[in-house]
Amino acid sequence: MATRRISVRQQAVSELKRSLILDAARKVFEADGLDGASLRAIASAAGYTPAALYFHFDSKEAIYAEVLRSSLVKLGTAVSRAVLRARTPAERLRAAAMAFFRYYDDNPRDLDLGFYLFRGGMKPHGLGKERDQVLNAALDLALHPIGEAAMALGARRDQARILVADVFAHVSGLLLLAHTGRIRMFGASASNLMERFIEAAIAALPRKPKK
Repeated sequence: MATRRISVRQQAVSELKRSLILDAARKVFEADGLDGASLRAIASAAGYTPAALYFHFDSKEAIYAEVLRSSLVKLGTAVSRAVLRARTPAERLRAAAMAFFRYYDDNPRDLDLGFYLFRGGMKPHGLGKERDQVLNAALDLALHPIGEAAMALGARRDQARILVADVFAHVSGLLLLAHTGRIRMFGASASNLMERFIEAAIAALPRKPKK
């Protein structure tokens, strides 16, 4: 029993240290980006030595991947909760797409984290095949309610996937304009434009024949 208590305590301490490292790393990544960050800077911000980080992560890329994965999990939770309150497929699609938009509108630094693929220009980079697959799966899971609602309305799977891509592209583009202030050039609101796009997309989707 005593050994078990020690094990549980050690696990709790380890999880706390890991959480502190991730919180510190997020701040360092936000300030310096992935390329500019270093394990030494992350360790210093967390109050540990660089060697201590290796008990939890094997590289700064591994830390970055976990910070981004956590962000995507929170995104998925926000989308799922929004869909729970919707009754019809159209309402679910609208709720999921707007929850996706609002999450990044409210958390712009999370959107910055998500664009790690384009750091240093438009040439894509990754965090390693396995990490990229995990992150892509987390993003796909967050977007899944949008495609699912589209198919419930009558869209084919390929049509639903295209709509999901359209939603992702609109969210990214509109928030880029909004967060850089460029949208003021057009006298427009990113939220209003997103809502208009979703309504047009819902109207354009094929409908299942009524029984």
